[in-house]
Amino acid sequence: MARQSTNTRFNERLNFADGDAFFTEVRQRVNAYFKDSKARKRDCPRMYLKSAIIMAAFAATWVLLVLVASTWWQAIPLAVLMGLVIAGIGFNIEHDGGHNAFSSRRWINRTTALTLDLVGASSYIWRWKHAVQHHTHVNIKGWDSDIELSPFGRVSPHAPHRWYFRWQHLYLWVLYGVLVLKWHVYDDFRCIITGKIGDRPFPRPKGWALAELLLGKAVSFAIFIGIPMIFHPIWVVLVFYVFTFAIVGLLLSVVFQLAHCVETAEFPQPDPEDGSMRNSWAVHQLENTANFARNSRLVTWFLGGLNYQIEHHLFPSICHTNYPAIAAIVRQTCEEFEVKYNEFPTFLAGIASHYRWLKRHGQPA
Repeated sequence: MARQSTNTRFNERLNFADGDAFFTEVRQRVNAYFKDSKARKRDCPRMYLKSAIIMAAFAATWVLLVLVASTWWQAIPLAVLMGLVIAGIGFNIEHDGGHNAFSSRRWINRTTALTLDLVGASSYIWRWKHAVQHHTHVNIKGWDSDIELSPFGRVSPHAPHRWYFRWQHLYLWVLYGVLVLKWHVYDDFRCIITGKIGDRPFPRPKGWALAELLLGKAVSFAIFIGIPMIFHPIWVVLVFYVFTFAIVGLLLSVVFQLAHCVETAEFPQPDPEDGSMRNSWAVHQLENTANFARNSRLVTWFLGGLNYQIEHHLFPSICHTNYPAIAAIVRQTCEEFEVKYNEFPTFLAGIASHYRWLKRHGQPA
């Protein structure tokens, strides 16, 4: 079968199968939907309103937590709320902006993507790690760094096993909370120094991109540590910084794992000789991606449509407010082409599947 390659701008590449009639058809149907309904793929008024609400909530919660709260019983619920709001910024504003799905205007996408720098992580490195590596090579070991948990855990059946992984279905939930904190103070800097994300090389940020990254780190640390230290003891500030971002880390990790590290995921590997994959790129996405809680408006609103992971992976540059509308089109096309459409009816069903996945792959082979 003929192959089409995915060029990562470096020496190695994978070759997905050519002749993707499924993706051609589903793309035509989705485009026809937007043409007939006059709906906007980007620059959606609901998205602008939603972003304004989230950013206003962020500012108000920060003021209440840093300048108003004076007791622990006031600060703890505000810190929880702050964690939820920061996660909401990532799920909604930054995520759409980073995928160029927020607007047709480049500067708006870049500005919204920079909200990730505002809350402590580099949008430049995220773009290479997530939008390029993960979205192109989802669940392929050595190519998708999001599934590399060693030495802490094992979510890929192709990853090496360690004796203590047999308890990972219990302890990893705690470590998920460390994700964002590690991202803030270690991962981004390691990527800059090594020039790699996981095992994959990427172009180090230079010039304005590097200045933007470092300035973002400085601003975020000022917001969450520097300014609060003026009003509170340093130990209090650090405790609430860790507590707040542990909530963010847990939310981000769980949402990702429910989308890709569950019992329905395939985790196929390329042929070691020529890097060929058994399926086309689009079918590979569906094999390794799952939706969850599609009928919950609250989950959909808060997660920025990331419970519609299938639609997101097929059409990442479409604003997430459109995912519920195009999901029926995607699902119907999957049925006609006999391509599986993975989904869990509820958030808890997805959690249960990920728990079983962790338990299964924590055992010795």
